[in-house]
Amino acid sequence: MSDVRHVLVLPDRDAAEEVAETIGDRFTVTGEPQLVRDALAGEDDAEDAQWLVVVEDPDGRLDADALDEFVADWDGWREAH
Repeated sequence: MSDVRHVLVLPDRDAAEEVAETIGDRFTVTGEPQLVRDALAGEDDAEDAQWLVVVEDPDGRLDADALDEFVADWDGWREAH
């Protein structure tokens, strides 16, 4: 079993929350996706933050290209590791 984690980067909290709520409708995910605020360096304003949705994929079953297409609907992207 591998230790795979997908990090989806979204432009705002609303988009991140919607992705976290709907990802299970399209993909079989293990556990609840985690929302993480990623403040840009030197920025104090919450509006200047990206939001991350962290999806655990312990069996490596999620298709990276399909995740890219999914998150693009919210102007986001998948962070490649």
